[in-house]
Amino acid sequence: MDMVNYLSLLGHEPLKVRNNDHWYLSPLREERTPSFKINRKLNRWYDHGLGKGGNLIDFGIQYHRCTVGELLDSLSSNFSLQQPIIHPDKVDDEPEHKIKVLGDFTLTSYPLLRYLEQRRIPIEIADKYCREVRYELNDKTYYGIGFKNDSGGFEIRNPYFKASSSPKDITTFKNGSNEAVVFEGFTDFLSFKAIHKNLPEEGQDFVVLNSVSFFERARPFMEEHQSIRLYLDRDVTGQTFSQRALSM
Repeated sequence: MDMVNYLSLLGHEPLKVRNNDHWYLSPLREERTPSFKINRKLNRWYDHGLGKGGNLIDFGIQYHRCTVGELLDSLSSNFSLQQPIIHPDKVDDEPEHKIKVLGDFTLTSYPLLRYLEQRRIPIEIADKYCREVRYELNDKTYYGIGFKNDSGGFEIRNPYFKASSSPKDITTFKNGSNEAVVFEGFTDFLSFKAIHKNLPEEGQDFVVLNSVSFFERARPFMEEHQSIRLYLDRDVTGQTFSQRALSM
């Protein structure tokens, strides 16, 4: 399967092409200068910001945050070959700033519920923390799973697109606990709640960074607690911030 075509189906187009090298704004993180490369001849990718690369499977499990088996199931059911149901046009200069949230509702759309099912996140947990968001981008209307931050903005996800509405911020849940649990993204938080759904709600406080760049913004919240548990991604960036936290 051609990786350039696959990324196009996911809503990502190259900003420049030099011979066989196609350069993108990284689909795996936020950046303004393209440093994610696909060599179309080799059909392999490399993210210079993360220092990682590989084939389509390596990319898919990081992009969708799923297991190899889940990705292969999706590919075998033509998930990657379908015309995207929700597919905003590419916005090169300001990918997030032109998103306008039109409203938020209870999660009901089948593609979103199916996406949660593929991620092994129970609907009752998603309903508790997320909303179905209708948003406008380039004069077109789309929908996605919305996770609200402390400033009223939303992290927005669907099977083909991930973005944020302004303002960007962290999301905190205060339950009166002496322990804070820290996540990089809200799908990690939802997965944690699914795995530990029998734990008492007041047992822990939570902060979702919504971007690892907000780590310092979350520090005052973390420092209000006697103990802090980090559940950051086990990539170079996540390990760097974990080491920084341990050295405080």
